[in-house]
Amino acid sequence: MINKFALLGGGAWGLALAKLLSENGHDITLWEHNSDFAELLLQTRSNPHLLKDIVLPQGIIFSNSLADILTPETDYIIFATPSQFLRSVVKSSVDIIQDLPRLKAVINVAKGIEEHSLMRMSEVLADELPPSLHGKIVCLSGPSHAEEVAKMIPTAVVLAGRDEELLTSLQTLVSNVYFRAYRSSDLIGVEIGGAVKNVIAIAAGIIDGLGYGDNTKGALLTRGLVEIQRLGVALGAMPETFLGLSGIGDLFTTAASPHSRNRFVGFEIGRGKSLQEILSSMQAVAEGVATTRSVYELREKLNVEMPITESVYEVLFKGKPPLKAIVELMSRSLKSE
Repeated sequence: MINKFALLGGGAWGLALAKLLSENGHDITLWEHNSDFAELLLQTRSNPHLLKDIVLPQGIIFSNSLADILTPETDYIIFATPSQFLRSVVKSSVDIIQDLPRLKAVINVAKGIEEHSLMRMSEVLADELPPSLHGKIVCLSGPSHAEEVAKMIPTAVVLAGRDEELLTSLQTLVSNVYFRAYRSSDLIGVEIGGAVKNVIAIAAGIIDGLGYGDNTKGALLTRGLVEIQRLGVALGAMPETFLGLSGIGDLFTTAASPHSRNRFVGFEIGRGKSLQEILSSMQAVAEGVATTRSVYELREKLNVEMPITESVYEVLFKGKPPLKAIVELMSRSLKSE
């Protein structure tokens, strides 16, 4: 049976997933909000600004209109929009979504915490979608750079939700010889791991930009994972989730990869550039910048100790020199591990 996936978001990850799912034999429609990019996809089946040297399969339908993409035949919706824009896209499409007769799942792939509300992405979806769809909300996360998935480089991810039967079905639909999906019932943990690792990845980039070495990076990632776990557990996540793909897997990959936009932001800050200068030069969104502010406020609300996150926040938004932040972290009172 051929399934129809509607992808809302034509960024690098949305395009890579469209290619993957099309290659798996599914019918794919993709909404791109940028009219120029939508026209480029229609004309060339590619967007070299986001995915260089990748041409998408012929069967994929592109449009700048949500009504063209979300049709009565839609079985699955994938939200592939940046986390801070998810709510507005859901608001724009909910009137269509709630009337789709065949809809089996609403899948989010953005990694972040919404500013002001401090909601996880599944909470944003539940806040805007009718109660009848809440049980169908799923998160896909893990170490999965779009550039590598598009090139069919072996990748493993995790699907998280509360319906085991639905997750098992989705595993089969998205997996192939180069893309393997696991499943998890810990939606909170998977979402927190995917979101907060971007904050730690900015810190890792700062370290690289300053010219520090492997000792520093190893210490940062280890203690960064502790912070991610602390916040997740405070929200009700299972501690062991953070030893999986959406925790340690995604953290280590993002913090070390040249594909990582968040690491890039940190690297440029470490080299002396301002945040505004860096962001104005980027085509894609670095989710970790907005998430840093949200996580900073969330850990304050929950009274969770997260000194690395606090330092990244102060460097990004308070003008603290990166070197001073590192000295302060290293000079904290000594304690047991």
